Amino acid sequence: MKKIGFLSFGHWTEHPASHTQSASDVLLQSIDLAQAVEEIGADGAYFRVHHFAQQLSSPFPLLAAIGAKTSRIEIGTGVIDMRYENPLYMVENAGAADLISGERLQLGISRGSPEQVIDGFRYFGYAPGEGVSDADMARTHTEIFLDQLEGRGFAQPNPRPMFPNPPGLLRLEPHSETLRKRIWWGAGSDATAAWAAEKGMHLMSSTLKVDESGEPLHVQQARQIRRFREVWKEQGHDYEPRVSVSRSIFAIINDEDRRNFGVAGERSDQFGSIGGSGAGSERAVFGRTYADEPDQLVEQLAQDEAIAEADTLLLTVPNQLGVDYCAHVVEAIVKHVAPGLGWR
Repeated sequence: MKKIGFLSFGHWTEHPASHTQSASDVLLQSIDLAQAVEEIGADGAYFRVHHFAQQLSSPFPLLAAIGAKTSRIEIGTGVIDMRYENPLYMVENAGAADLISGERLQLGISRGSPEQVIDGFRYFGYAPGEGVSDADMARTHTEIFLDQLEGRGFAQPNPRPMFPNPPGLLRLEPHSETLRKRIWWGAGSDATAAWAAEKGMHLMSSTLKVDESGEPLHVQQARQIRRFREVWKEQGHDYEPRVSVSRSIFAIINDEDRRNFGVAGERSDQFGSIGGSGAGSERAVFGRTYADEPDQLVEQLAQDEAIAEADTLLLTVPNQLGVDYCAHVVEAIVKHVAPGLGWR
């Protein structure tokens, strides 16, 4: 069985056609959508995190609210940009949200993608040191975060505290005993996928990846997944690795689908650069959009090597079209496409 969830970027705009006119709309509708997909029988609600944009940016209040309103689905991020994060404060927020949800968080973190402003993490008070890149800084924040999730005491207690302390050094609270084993890394390359496996983080691979061979996305992604699993096995972690891939997939089953996505299907991947022009840019491969009738989607998706390798599929949803339509997008895949591929 393959887990199927949605991934929302949480866009809002005052355009009259948008169902999300404000941040409030997006936040409240995200909670409603999570509840709806749980009722449909899907497995997860995931949210992208972007700063300085009219999109979702502060995930933990939203994750906690969804955790309180649902009972079964996984709740996660895809991904939190660790360049912006205070890892100790993040441990507290993540622990609280995870306990509210009954330990259902699946937190995707990463270095992050090109942002809306130049070096936006500097406005948050974080700057790489001399000879250190922003990617290095993100990995350092990540290593601190992972270490603190272990729950070991490290802080010297006050000998005259306001409230009694347990014996020994103090840890961050609230602490979730199991969250450390539910952290994912959004890897854009084979090397970062291997690093994630070394650190005991599950693998998230999105609809774009650094181009390392000129091959289609799904072929490069499948190789990345296999490399991740090889390294995980070498490390001997005491829990099973998981892998998710994201895809834009729309089943055409009614006239509204046809109006929205009848011509959206791209028959091939696209290649381009990320990170702007110049020395900092990288060539990347961007995955195609699948939009077709269910039987055609079954044939097309059966050829996707990366989906076959992954245990979790995250469907990108057009959140500005509203809760009902996004739920319909997910339901169409769960009920009309997944069975034909043996996913359910």
